Amino acid sequence: MNIIPQAIPDLLLIEPRVFGDTRGFFLESWNLRKYTEAGLKVDFVQDNISFSHRGSLRGLHVQNPHSQGKLVQVLHGEVFDVAVDIRKDSPTFGQWHGISLSADNKRQFWIPPGFAHGFCVVSETALFQYKCTDYYSPADEFTVLWNDPDIGIAWPITAPTLSAKDGKGLRLKDISVERLSFQTS
Repeated sequence: MNIIPQAIPDLLLIEPRVFGDTRGFFLESWNLRKYTEAGLKVDFVQDNISFSHRGSLRGLHVQNPHSQGKLVQVLHGEVFDVAVDIRKDSPTFGQWHGISLSADNKRQFWIPPGFAHGFCVVSETALFQYKCTDYYSPADEFTVLWNDPDIGIAWPITAPTLSAKDGKGLRLKDISVERLSFQTS
């Protein structure tokens, strides 16, 4: 496996080893020992899968407290995946990083706690899978506005299909400092 640090510290692009032949391919999407040896020391407690159509945008989601680290990948289709650093004491606070994830490139993206996360579907459909380090907690969840001009994400779509909740996200400057204080392990 190849682990590639990204422009914002703590974000990691992971390229698993893929074994392919005329039948197709095989890869390990998670191996506790190998990922721990590579420096990703996390305990996952929940797996999620979402299915979405072209133009759908999900996010930018955050939980705090009970913040979640996420290891994400695409099982079918392609998405533009985004993480925004919302750790108030971080030197990269308010900066975003985007990556193309697809069933073809088989990449994974590690997003630690303290980041808002979202993605938009750029293929006809996408099947998106993510492993989480804490359980979903609706009481602790909030949404950062997907098109917050202070963040300036260069989404590859201009008029996404959003949930009502995602359409009412908050601008980063309007979120209380307490919500942006994340415990680190």
